Amino acid sequence: MSIIPRCMSTQHPDNATVPFFATASVLAGEDEVREAYYAYSHLGCDEQMWDVEGKEIDVYVVKKLLSFYPEYFQDHVLGQDVRLTLRVPNPLVEKAEAKILLETLESIPRSYDVASLFYKDRVAPIFEVILPMTVSARCIDRVYRYYMNHIVGRQHLRLRDDDITIAEWIGEFSPPSIGVIPLFEDVPTLLRSADIMREYLADKPIREQRVFLARSDTAMNYGLVAAALANKIALARLDELSASIGVRFYPIIGLGAAPFRGGLSPPTVERVGKEYPSVVTFTIQSAFKYDYPVPEVRAACEYLRTREIGQAMPVDTERALAIIERYSLAYRQQIAELAPYINHVAQYVPPRRTRKLHVGLFGYAREMNGITLPRAISFVCALYSLGLPPELIAFDALTADDLAFLDEVYPSFRAEIRAALGFTDLEGPFMTRSLRTALEQAGFSFSPHPEHLELVRRIRRSLEQNHVMQLTDLITRAAILRRFLG
Repeated sequence: MSIIPRCMSTQHPDNATVPFFATASVLAGEDEVREAYYAYSHLGCDEQMWDVEGKEIDVYVVKKLLSFYPEYFQDHVLGQDVRLTLRVPNPLVEKAEAKILLETLESIPRSYDVASLFYKDRVAPIFEVILPMTVSARCIDRVYRYYMNHIVGRQHLRLRDDDITIAEWIGEFSPPSIGVIPLFEDVPTLLRSADIMREYLADKPIREQRVFLARSDTAMNYGLVAAALANKIALARLDELSASIGVRFYPIIGLGAAPFRGGLSPPTVERVGKEYPSVVTFTIQSAFKYDYPVPEVRAACEYLRTREIGQAMPVDTERALAIIERYSLAYRQQIAELAPYINHVAQYVPPRRTRKLHVGLFGYAREMNGITLPRAISFVCALYSLGLPPELIAFDALTADDLAFLDEVYPSFRAEIRAALGFTDLEGPFMTRSLRTALEQAGFSFSPHPEHLELVRRIRRSLEQNHVMQLTDLITRAAILRRFLG
């Protein structure tokens, strides 16, 4: 591999503020092409995730980037100096979009041809894809082998025995293989991620491998503490596997600006970088990019690109797993009670990207008896808008010993709880006596943001009185104060 990117710009729609280059409040089409260029050229991101999952796809993104911004890309080679990495649908889960995976893989050799003409050299602008909701080695292996055997491999076939090969007819297919980056999104799979990678790599000549760990959907399904501990166990086990099999892993972690979704924003990059010392690539989501001044964003990306990579933080796995089990059970019970309120408010959260209907992992959880929730960003926004940030849910399930353990292995935890408390309505209907007592006993002080608090109370009054016309505006104004939508 060439130099591994450190800052992966993504299309997660968690921004409260609409970017200046957007032609509408909902980004789509050419705006996302402009966004990729802007992330590279102005913010200092060295990778753009291009999401073809859950929206109308643009398989000509490479051609558009090179033709719209030729001066920039002559000096910054796409695929070498900066990366474009496709996030594809997982056919096992997204049945309606399964064939989009094949369309997307088909576009990789075509993008190679476009880039080679542009650079007058053999250049692979895309050579990796991200597979979401990975649950087994076979999931990754199928994508890897389909590309190699059925897209590149067919170039040697002849349509008739006495005719030329497909490669002689329409040209060679390159690159000869692609990297498949598994995205592990739920706690059980995160805990098995090292075993899955061991099986996947066993029959392949791969010595370097990127692995993507989710934080956002994991937190939504299991709670803040369970998500963070599962990420840390996975990172530690990947380090152990690397030493065992001689394959170097380059972990990616998906963090949003809201503490619940990872708490990565320009002011927190140093703290979060220390929290996950073995992580090589951090996601730079939309709130990070658009809800802070450009100089702060650039400086934060520069820090992430130059920070020293270390070893994963060791974790007492047995103790961590006991906390995960007990805490996530309490979290899910409380979410089941809150679900009607969350779903009601979520319909007024302003959209920031065009997305098709997506069933989150929570909908597949048997323990929840089929309770479904909105996507993670709307979920988080809804709870903040009600005055109960999701970071606080199930805090009262943690014992004093649990908190002492978290202080050791999850140093950012208290800072994330403090940040959430700044946007909490302590007198609101969702603040239970048990939760308030637990927070007080843990030593937290309460000083809510006064303007945000007033907006939250206006949101609740509007809901109670069914005055819904102003809800989206109130929700947006509160999000601007927080510097993230959800």
